Amino acid sequence: MSESLRSLASQEYDLLIIGGGILGCATARDAALRGLRVALFEKEDFGYGTSSRSTRLIHGGLRYLEIYDFGLVRQDLQEREILLKTAPHRVQPLPFLIPFYARSPAYRLKIRLGMWLYDLLSWNKSLPRHRMLSRAETLAIEPGLEPQGLQGAVLYYDAQAPLPERICLDCVCEAAEHGAAVRNHTRVIGLLRDGARVVGLQAQDTQTLETAQVRGRRTINAAGPWADHLAGGWTQGREPSRLRLTRGIHFAMRAASKHALVLFSPEDGRLLFVVPWLNYSWVGTTDTDFSGDLDSVHAIRREVRYLRDAIRPALPRADWEAVYYTCAGVRALVRSGAEDAPASSVSRRHRIESGAAEEGLQGLMTILGGKLTAHRGIAEEAIDLLCREEGWSVRPCETAHRPLPGGDFESREALRIEAARRCAEQGLQEEQAENLLLLYGSRYTRLLDLAREMPELARRIADPYPDIRAQIVYACREEFAGSLCDFMLRRTTLGYTPDQGVRALTPALEEMARLQGWSAERKEQEEEAYRRHLVLTRAYRAPDLD
Repeated sequence: MSESLRSLASQEYDLLIIGGGILGCATARDAALRGLRVALFEKEDFGYGTSSRSTRLIHGGLRYLEIYDFGLVRQDLQEREILLKTAPHRVQPLPFLIPFYARSPAYRLKIRLGMWLYDLLSWNKSLPRHRMLSRAETLAIEPGLEPQGLQGAVLYYDAQAPLPERICLDCVCEAAEHGAAVRNHTRVIGLLRDGARVVGLQAQDTQTLETAQVRGRRTINAAGPWADHLAGGWTQGREPSRLRLTRGIHFAMRAASKHALVLFSPEDGRLLFVVPWLNYSWVGTTDTDFSGDLDSVHAIRREVRYLRDAIRPALPRADWEAVYYTCAGVRALVRSGAEDAPASSVSRRHRIESGAAEEGLQGLMTILGGKLTAHRGIAEEAIDLLCREEGWSVRPCETAHRPLPGGDFESREALRIEAARRCAEQGLQEEQAENLLLLYGSRYTRLLDLAREMPELARRIADPYPDIRAQIVYACREEFAGSLCDFMLRRTTLGYTPDQGVRALTPALEEMARLQGWSAERKEQEEEAYRRHLVLTRAYRAPDLD
């Protein structure tokens, strides 16, 4: 469990980090592993925003080849390889198909040249090289595709991160294990200044309303889409316009393909994905400018219809009516070039800025933009830059070769066999062993230890889910779960089941209330908050208002 907010005021930290998305969490981990004294503040929960609402891919970005951003592709392919090695419980190889329908020989040659270049830029990769498939070969491995007009396909490999929110947790938990103070549900409400220099921040616990002033030698704004809005409050209301915010939606439907599919919208040519994910197909994404409330962003009916209409022709036998739920996230893209350019053409490159003395922001660093794939490298770059600016002598970065917590194993198959055996010894079924591995990697043994100490914790939270009660205890004790939504959506996959965990809601709430000492009123608030989340994921069913 995290320490009380007020106790942080008695210390001075080397680094204060605002934002607990993938960049903030990765930066906290990198800094703590180097020996810096770190405090991290997140107003909701770790991985709450964009990090948990993405396509869940770790990839170089094929479409960036079209705009000749070879440097970005190469960097991301290098990061993909690092994550495959250091986070094997979070990042796995994923085969992709790009089917060809009524494409000219010139177009197919262009794709083939692009794939050769993609392979060349990832020359040291562990994944297989691409292959060109005939029509018959394509249908043999992906029989659900529409055969009429199919000319063949290209098969290539990238990687998938099924649960990027758990990568955030891995990072933040390891940061805490190395001395970092990590706070979710804690809003930064102001900065502390000494003249033109930022020397700390004022924070408020959003659940208890406790406030404290926390001092730090340097501060990093890693708030993602919220970064400009926060900075506006620090510069007398002159909100910067460094970011272009765009909304992307996804939906979960019954499994429609064996491979990840890359398809193109006939309406605007946008690249779309159908990705196997948790026994579903995860379909997305859109890319439209956004200027609304970041905390209530949701999919609307015409966006779901846009995706369906674009993809249905390639998978006509799929069940396109069974949409279980949607999600919507907001990308923070660094503004560059023409403002009227299509959102999908804006570079995904990040930028790191240091605050100016004339703005009263000396000592403040801001991370703008960035991709899930690049999170580790961006964190390393930020801490390297900070240490150079301050003249700090610290340990070298370890994250390019150090496994994430739970990723310290050699063979996935050997780990699976061992977990199945050990779980069976404690009366757990194979699906429960698989669920524990998905969530905790090699740290699944910690859950078994809890269940061994208290056998009642080996019971399922509720049928038909594989999750056990030990996960609630572990989430509260070790993973900073401070709300029912934290547990249902980011400590487990209960919120991603077909009924979104509704049958587990009451028992999970009762156990969390017991562990956290929640009042009857707080329990009502927690249940209401989760049901509000469900409403947002189903809001696409309502008619569009515009």
